[in-house]
Amino acid sequence: MINPYGHDLDARARRLLRTLIAQYLVDGEPVGSRTLSRSSGLDVSPATIRNIMADLEDAGLVASPHTSAGRVPTPRGLRLFVDSLIELQPLPHEDMIRLQRELPPGPTTTRDLLGNVSTLLSAMTRFAGVVSVPRQADFPLRHIDFVPLPDARVLVILVFTDNQVQNRIVQLAKPLASHELEQAANYLNSQFAGLRLDDIRTHLLIELRETSSELNRLLASSVELAAASFAPQAGGDDVLVSGQTNLMAYSELADLQRLRELFDAFQQKNELLQLMEVCARAPGVRLFIGEESGFSALDGCSVVTASYGAQGRVLGAVGVIGPTRMAYERVIPVVKATAGLLSDALNRAATTL
Repeated sequence: MINPYGHDLDARARRLLRTLIAQYLVDGEPVGSRTLSRSSGLDVSPATIRNIMADLEDAGLVASPHTSAGRVPTPRGLRLFVDSLIELQPLPHEDMIRLQRELPPGPTTTRDLLGNVSTLLSAMTRFAGVVSVPRQADFPLRHIDFVPLPDARVLVILVFTDNQVQNRIVQLAKPLASHELEQAANYLNSQFAGLRLDDIRTHLLIELRETSSELNRLLASSVELAAASFAPQAGGDDVLVSGQTNLMAYSELADLQRLRELFDAFQQKNELLQLMEVCARAPGVRLFIGEESGFSALDGCSVVTASYGAQGRVLGAVGVIGPTRMAYERVIPVVKATAGLLSDALNRAATTL
């Protein structure tokens, strides 16, 4: 009996399985023993091939659709194929040039850059491109400004190093004069520019406990302004998806109920966001085939992702979602190279502070 995970596959069985899967990935049709005999290059009888195929089926690596005498790989068989039966090559030079050319080199917000990455991944693979959006608090602060509003309110303008601008309105117990707000902004910019919001809050707590600190002297009438300006905010996590309609072109995903569940998952994003967060926590490329993702809407799909980041911090993940019948040897290098180029772009942006 062949080990279900393939450790005991002999050379002939591995070669036949590799041949079967490669053929299936090309045309999506069950592969028969006669085709395997011609394509594998093995000098064995059709009966021997049928026996090996029966063993592979017993091991759960291939299956026989009831409408055909041929066999197709199972998710377990595809997993073995990706893990040990193919040799991944670097992304071809022309594809790397395309990625470099189409990712915007100039100043742009991180969200715009990520949207471009999602669209580019979809165009490169003809699947759905997905990119998780990091929290804005993951980026260092570049500048803060205060604008007085009626009724003791203040508009807080936070500018981050990724060129994103965030506006918050703070309600104070009593109004502050314009010169007080300017003085507070100058102090906060001089002390905290270049730090992330979590780090700023830590420093603020220390300073606010010290009654002799410069911050308390400047904001003696309203220390809550500084604390409220950098307070944590709920939400902000998101996933950008491009090219969902590409998936309608694949017969294995064409079932209306399956498409409805898949598009609902894209629309709601909750499960997709959870999956991308799992992927972001693991270095390198992650691959989920069929039910491996743990989300029923993706049972008929494969998800290929790679994490990206800047300045030694992981910020999220990029990837594609497509049918399990995909050219893994091409898709994986595309996703990996895109994550690397995105990280490079974010690192360049961070050095402009």
